[in-house]
Amino acid sequence: MTATAHNSELPATVQRRLRRYRLAALVILLLGLAGAGTVYWLGSRAADEVDDAAMLGFNRAAERQMGVLFGKQGQLISGVDNWLKKPGAQAFLVAAATAVIALGCFQFSRVLEFEAREAAAQGEPKG
Repeated sequence: MTATAHNSELPATVQRRLRRYRLAALVILLLGLAGAGTVYWLGSRAADEVDDAAMLGFNRAAERQMGVLFGKQGQLISGVDNWLKKPGAQAFLVAAATAVIALGCFQFSRVLEFEAREAAAQGEPKG
């Protein structure tokens, strides 16, 4: 049984809603991935002073002072803050958020389809 034949049992209003949710999920996914790629591309083109070999070990004293003043949690938060400034991390977060939202739309359409089939099986009014 094909998906089209499988969906033909559902009312037209439910089919239209399912199609809209799935199309919205696909559009969100494509736009989000394009946005993540753009964030990475634009961020990676910028000059990065961190990779300068002359600056190696420059912030060692600052990291030690952070550890003395704020402990391991301060160092962890500082590390996360530095990680979030990188274009790869930003692109990853955009892509992950996009995937979660798109999966939510797909899941919502599956739940809607399941409920419509259950209602049709029990003989409840369609629509």
